[in-house]
Amino acid sequence: MFLRTRFYLLLLAIALVTGLGYAYAPLYTVGRALTLLLFMAVVADITMLWHKRAITADRKLSSRFSNGDDNPVTINVESSYPFPVRIKLIDELPFQFQCRDFHSLCSGAAHILSSSHPSSFSFSLHPTRRGVYAFGHVLVYASTRLGLVERRYRCAAPCEISVYPSFAKLHQYELLAACRNLQELGIKRVRRIGHNTDFEHIRDYLRGDDYRTVNWRATARLSRPMVNVYQDERSQQVFSIVDKGRVMQRAFEGMTLLDYAINASLALSYVAMRKEDRAGLITFADSVETFVAADRRSGHINKLMETLYAEQTDFGETDFFALSVAIGRHISKHSLLILYTNFTGLVSLQRQLPFLQQIARRHRLLVVFFEDVELQQFIATPAATKEEVCQHEVAEKFAAEKQLISATLRQHGILSLLTTPQELSIGVINRYLAIRNL
Repeated sequence: MFLRTRFYLLLLAIALVTGLGYAYAPLYTVGRALTLLLFMAVVADITMLWHKRAITADRKLSSRFSNGDDNPVTINVESSYPFPVRIKLIDELPFQFQCRDFHSLCSGAAHILSSSHPSSFSFSLHPTRRGVYAFGHVLVYASTRLGLVERRYRCAAPCEISVYPSFAKLHQYELLAACRNLQELGIKRVRRIGHNTDFEHIRDYLRGDDYRTVNWRATARLSRPMVNVYQDERSQQVFSIVDKGRVMQRAFEGMTLLDYAINASLALSYVAMRKEDRAGLITFADSVETFVAADRRSGHINKLMETLYAEQTDFGETDFFALSVAIGRHISKHSLLILYTNFTGLVSLQRQLPFLQQIARRHRLLVVFFEDVELQQFIATPAATKEEVCQHEVAEKFAAEKQLISATLRQHGILSLLTTPQELSIGVINRYLAIRNL
């Protein structure tokens, strides 16, 4: 049982009236009468609330959450009281969300509930780390219109939810890829008929078709112009290589660069498999810790998701030499390798460049690294003092060095992609679709 603020305000008012009774005697009698009435009201309030257990609540949420995305949660509350009650709702959220004010998260947490109209409260949770999240009870505080006391109900059994790498957007990729409409997400789909290697079918000539694709035998046999249609080369190996070292520890909007890379590698693997390529995975730090062979069979995307979910790191130093040795040992077929890493400067690139060149000799290598968003935001702000002018010059130097890193990689025959964390997935998929059409 919890006494509400209204009870204490009434008790304070009665105490003042009773105290004034020492100066004016009739007020003392009034104070005693009011005290009796308050006691009777409290007893009546308790009787109405505790004569039976009349409120139930349950929590509806998915069996797993998607990291970096909004995950819906719904709480359904029902009452069997014969009269309307005011309820206050609090969900015991996992500590990872650090939510101190549930009312701001769930705008309908305070509500009048009647037996004929059950209520539902919906909100979204945005996890930024992979792992297990423990939910507690749903606490429902009920009070009558008297509002003197309230009863607490513990509803909805505690549960644990696993937060996996971002899979919520995979359904969008699936639908849009099926409709051949990936550009709605910013993904440019390029199809160059007549310049790829795999024959698909023969169709009638249409105005604008390349005359080099004309099939003269079919044209002579059918007495109308026919052309060959070619499709993208299929069944190439696409490996996502994730650096789990210190350089990937930096956070942006609550998520580390490592988690952004994990989400992007899962999305790319999904799109690659939809394009009938085979997707694989490599993670490394001071040694190669995970190797998943490239495949596109049913269930392989779930295997990749489970592997990425279990990835842990202490953000130590990375060993690119060990990576090049492992790639030479495990990947014999010419493949597309997409390396997610980061470089603090040109010096850090030069230390790793010989190993990247060694990898690029046998495979097509795309190095993906990150633009410093906070640095760009600082450069965009006007400089008011001489000190700020100097700071802007240093910041612009660091930003230009990122572009120099990209140019250096290109000079050595290595593809590169400089992108912001929030645009990583779209940028990588764009480059993948462009590369496979070269």
